[in-house]
Amino acid sequence: MQILNRRPRRNRATGVIRAMVQENTLSVNDFIFPMFVQEGTSTKVEIKSMPGIYRFTLDTLLEELKEVQSLGIKSICLFPNYPESKKDKYGSESLVSDTLYLKALSEIKSKFPDLVIMTDVALDPYSSDGHDGIVDNGKIINDETVEILVKMSIAQAKAGADIIGPSDMMDGRIGAIRKGLDAEGFTDVSIMAYTAKYASAFYGPFRDALESAPKFGDKKTYQMNPANVKEAILEAELDFAEGADIMMVKPAFSYLDVIKALKENFNIPISAYNVSGEYAMIKAAAQNGWIDGDKAMMEMLLSMKRAGADIILSYFAKEVAVLLND
Repeated sequence: MQILNRRPRRNRATGVIRAMVQENTLSVNDFIFPMFVQEGTSTKVEIKSMPGIYRFTLDTLLEELKEVQSLGIKSICLFPNYPESKKDKYGSESLVSDTLYLKALSEIKSKFPDLVIMTDVALDPYSSDGHDGIVDNGKIINDETVEILVKMSIAQAKAGADIIGPSDMMDGRIGAIRKGLDAEGFTDVSIMAYTAKYASAFYGPFRDALESAPKFGDKKTYQMNPANVKEAILEAELDFAEGADIMMVKPAFSYLDVIKALKENFNIPISAYNVSGEYAMIKAAAQNGWIDGDKAMMEMLLSMKRAGADIILSYFAKEVAVLLND
């Protein structure tokens, strides 16, 4: 027999010992559940590329939220789906006082006052061009877009938003939004900056959900190059200085190194967006019997915690809650 001072397997000998020495754990408290609202009544439509995820009309969304809360999920991120008839170059519908999205925020906050509501701030759900900013001669115009984003943020805060989520990647928008919110008295409304949002191939199912794919070109002039990490640090330095309360990396699974880099360099919470394509991959493989879906899901999400994510936005949130509650 070998004489070994260190036998790491001793700490793996039983389930109880493994649990005692486990370094990272998942909790329902870690999750924000992304949800989709559309116009109409008494309807929920499954998104084909995201099995188990639906677009809800406001009445069915409110019913769904009863189950969401009963599972212990304490926060959602709401995204709107608008018909083309309500879209224009400037995303004007986003500022209409009785528009679907603002009405939904108000109704949710009224009926579920303890639920933390994160919002989406970008032009693409409302834009006839399908881009996150104003398009002028084929270019995305930064500063004029930021002016609209500030107005959107204030309108959402008035409607009941707890956390503003600028997903647009325009330069300077965090500072401008913070200044705008504070000037209107919303000093307690947080900003979760989409700090390192990459121009990723994993967003396809989400664009199906919102029907908001770009009408031309791509988003590479404002979303980040997947090859870059130092650029993410620069974006984080700017967002931190401009007043971001939480900084996000999106997508999560292909960018665990970026999550780790932000966690090691900044003393504010880091969030990870477990995006639609990551969700769809596991769902498709599980439906084909190629993997154990639940185990793969938990392993993927645990990797995000291990990398340093304090918060995870995930379409798996309900399924995780069921498993953790059991």
